[in-house]
Amino acid sequence: MEQRPDGPWRATVLTIFPEMFPGPLGLSLAGRGLAEGIWSLDAVDIRGYATDRHRSVDDSPFGGGAGMVMRPDVLDAALDGAGGVGPLIYLTPRGRRLDQPLVRELAAGPGVRVLCGRFEGVDQRLLEAREAVEVSIGDFILSGGEPAALVMLDAVVRLLPGIVGAAESLDEESFEWGLLEYPHYTRPQLWQGRAVPEVLLSGHHEKIRAWRRRQAEEITRRRRPDLWDRYQAATDLSEG
Repeated sequence: MEQRPDGPWRATVLTIFPEMFPGPLGLSLAGRGLAEGIWSLDAVDIRGYATDRHRSVDDSPFGGGAGMVMRPDVLDAALDGAGGVGPLIYLTPRGRRLDQPLVRELAAGPGVRVLCGRFEGVDQRLLEAREAVEVSIGDFILSGGEPAALVMLDAVVRLLPGIVGAAESLDEESFEWGLLEYPHYTRPQLWQGRAVPEVLLSGHHEKIRAWRRRQAEEITRRRRPDLWDRYQAATDLSEG
């Protein structure tokens, strides 16, 4: 992975719907960071690199079957024209699951180039020639890669220095320590007969920290056995 240089973290998105960007990334923390130059976003219209009068980016699949496949020659030209830095990410259900370690890895680099597929997908030869990293945001199907790109970029951008005001809050979020996050409470202290746990009112920081860790462990054990097993294995290894 390339090291992050001085200057903004760069996202280059190749899509047939560039008007979908920045979308929600232009709002809230990500939007403020975009306006302040902490990161940059370039949405490239793939159709601008088509060579026929219909601006075609897809064609029928060899071997038959339903749907259309995005052409390697058009995508190759678009990648050359778009430029950008960092790994080429192709968002697809068959890819590596997007997780917090991968998000941190991408945030530490100079940026990413994101290829948003449509139709039945992208010609395999393009993915191999360009050494694309295939990434999935979950085991479900979307109409295209754009919504997935928005999710991935939001997760990455919020880790960039200067985006989140209280950077230390990132250390206690879900997945940062292999656990889901503990519950949160605020005013009023009593609401609809439900009280805030007494330990959170004690002012005893060590007890609060221990309570939060126990809560995170219990929630993870009940809701995500897969994460719990990995957490236990990592804990046993560190204590061994």
